[in-house]
Amino acid sequence: MMLNNNSKYYYLLFLIVLSGFIQAQNTAAGKIVDDRTNKEISGVDIFINDSNKPYATTTSGNFSVQSDSIIYKLKFVRKNYTLESVDITPENANNLIVQLSQAKVSSIDEVVIHNERPKYKNKKENPAYAIMQEVWKRKRNNGLDKFDTYTYKEYEKIQFDANNLDSAFMKKKIFNKLDFIFDYADSTARGKMALPIFLNEAIYENYGENKPGKKTKKLLVAQKTSGFQDNQIVTLTAKNLYRDINIYDNTLNYFDIGFPSPVGSDGFSTYDYNLLDTISVRGENAYKIRYQPKRTEVLAFQGYLYIDTDNYAVLGATLKSTQKININFINGISTELEYDNPDENTFLPKKFITEIEMTPFSKKKTSKSIVAKRTVDYSEYEFNKPIEASVFTRKEEEYDDKFVEKDDAYWLKARPDSLSKTEQGVYDMLDKLQQTPKFNRIVKLYETLGSGYYNITKGIDLGPIFSIYGVNEVEGDRIRFGARTYFTRNDPWRIQFYTAYGFKDQQFKYGAEARYMFNRVNRFMIGAGTRRDVMQLGVQLTNDDGIMARSFASSTVFARGENASLSSVNQTNVFAAIEPWKNFQVRVDGTMQSIKSANPAGFNLMYYRNGDLRKTVNDSHITISLIARPGAKFSQTGIDRYEHGTLAPTIVLKYTRGIEGLFNADFNYNKLQFMFYKPVLIGSWGKTLINFEAGKNFNTVPLALQNVIPGNQSYSLAANTFAQLNYYEFVADTYTTLHLEHHFNGKILSFIPLIKKLKLREVAFIRGAYGALSDASKAINVEGFKYSAPSEHIYYEYGFGIENIGFGNLRIFRVDFNWRGNYLDRPDISKFGIKAGFQFGF
Repeated sequence: MMLNNNSKYYYLLFLIVLSGFIQAQNTAAGKIVDDRTNKEISGVDIFINDSNKPYATTTSGNFSVQSDSIIYKLKFVRKNYTLESVDITPENANNLIVQLSQAKVSSIDEVVIHNERPKYKNKKENPAYAIMQEVWKRKRNNGLDKFDTYTYKEYEKIQFDANNLDSAFMKKKIFNKLDFIFDYADSTARGKMALPIFLNEAIYENYGENKPGKKTKKLLVAQKTSGFQDNQIVTLTAKNLYRDINIYDNTLNYFDIGFPSPVGSDGFSTYDYNLLDTISVRGENAYKIRYQPKRTEVLAFQGYLYIDTDNYAVLGATLKSTQKININFINGISTELEYDNPDENTFLPKKFITEIEMTPFSKKKTSKSIVAKRTVDYSEYEFNKPIEASVFTRKEEEYDDKFVEKDDAYWLKARPDSLSKTEQGVYDMLDKLQQTPKFNRIVKLYETLGSGYYNITKGIDLGPIFSIYGVNEVEGDRIRFGARTYFTRNDPWRIQFYTAYGFKDQQFKYGAEARYMFNRVNRFMIGAGTRRDVMQLGVQLTNDDGIMARSFASSTVFARGENASLSSVNQTNVFAAIEPWKNFQVRVDGTMQSIKSANPAGFNLMYYRNGDLRKTVNDSHITISLIARPGAKFSQTGIDRYEHGTLAPTIVLKYTRGIEGLFNADFNYNKLQFMFYKPVLIGSWGKTLINFEAGKNFNTVPLALQNVIPGNQSYSLAANTFAQLNYYEFVADTYTTLHLEHHFNGKILSFIPLIKKLKLREVAFIRGAYGALSDASKAINVEGFKYSAPSEHIYYEYGFGIENIGFGNLRIFRVDFNWRGNYLDRPDISKFGIKAGFQFGF
């Protein structure tokens, strides 16, 4: 099955076992006055927490409210006054003085307030349309691009809360000897319990230069995490949930899924807009526009836009997902955005708050969930001041763990707002939990499921546990055990090994590799390894030379037809790699290997060399690889890094030189290969995955060293392979392949009654390959007559898939239906096939 990095989803299961409860405030009282005259005001609507209905309307300046739920916020609304929101704490609950400010007079002649969605004959009759037209006409750009240089400070706070927990859940046996955590819990507006379980604070200093050359640097100068500092799963989960967004873009990226922006120039194709009022936002007159999707089944937002009445700049916006949001593990998303507008053409981010509610199974509002909240404050902007060139140079100390360690005095000064009482308690609670053996056992269990490795003692992990069992035609049932060194997430060195045994061929296999990194800045590292194993070659064109790279040998449990085309590989590799520039790696590999058929009776790799018949290919080659990942983000600085989810492309250029005579190698040859992979958001229509590969062998080599167009005879999903090709059906000296796969995110199926309730998503794909195979390359192999390249026509496949199959929030199963487009007259082919598998993603 196709398995992606799924650590964040396993960790959600761990978070849900935590809960808590403390008594909180459910009454409030005080006085409401005019902020200029100090006179009492009556006729004020009072809203409790986030309710859309007023609790009461005051008949005098005094008020008193009481609720069965916990009151943590009150909102005060009166005509001709700006809305006032007050956070409620035990200290201020019964002596509130609420000052309301009179709203500024708007420049528009008349405002029609609509509480219901109005009906218009056409969009031009809608007054909101005229306003949005002005916004599009004066579309603003990020102000950072207009200055020669700029600097600013960024404060980021990420908090996870276990939500919707009750007293019955608290009494479960799992909390024996852990009940002290409930001292740190709080209550929600619905009367349920919420337990803060993770808090990460970070301070960044951002530097940019637009002239004479474009340079940027985001320097992490301080970080504070509530426990889990060495837990690769939790830290990756926290950082991996969020993307930077620009409200003026047509498409907003959440979880690498495209949502149409309500401020985008094509917003009216997705949203209905309703002009509600004019209000004052931070001293500026603003139109308040409510927007909501025309169809609730699509991935879209609802909320409010605040547009400056003079220059039509976006002062702020709220974005909230609909109740029918169709994203795995997600119950809801909400974002609040604030912008500064220094001039007519630009904006600057001021404050972003994003809250994500996650549950592993059910989408019910009452389900136990994790609420992940990220707050980012942007401040201390400075422009056109000289910046030393050395600022943009990466330095060794920046990658030291101690570089970001700061004392409490630093954080008191650095935070734009002080932490709440519950936020302060998170640090203390997690420190205590880590001293509890039972808690550490729970963490260890979920770390094992997430990483695939089980820690047996300090510095030693067993695994990967998901590779223990496999089966193939040569080995029969196959058992594999492995281990690695692991001290911290930032280890500069690592040793890995495995051993495997096939019960049919009764042979032991093994592999081992050691790597060491000398410098964290340019990531200069060296490594060496060796392996002897049975492998399925010909399932990847641009392959990884590393010894511990994933082998396809034991992946096929169920397959169409017989797969006898397995190879016995004895390989030794040494390599050196360096990143002279960020996200650009230069790697040099030296490889010595011998390859022969693992099943001579069913798969012939014999070839002619100087008139002699040979069954083993001896090969020694050097490979130079240039690997670019522009825009990729990583969490750690050690020899192994955990990558954040991004839309970053992967670009690989490889040159391989075979050297005859070196360690008895049989052939001189030259090979050039190129690969480009990129996910692309196509607005509200979903995401396209593009994978293009091309390559050429400039010399004649036997089948074991040739380019094989990747087939897939299993019934499982396998990325960048051809579902209806047999293994080794097409072999090419020169090749190009293109895979296009588009995920519609339910855009089409949401129109179909009844079907749309299943929340299925559609996928469409087409794959093509073209190549050539010389007569010399055919003649060198004993059975060369069997092999050919797709040179007459471009070989192609097409089909569609249904993904998001499952229940509740757990929808990780996918089924593909594949058709072979041509070359239909060949024997033993499959014209149609079904593939299925799990794909862990939002």
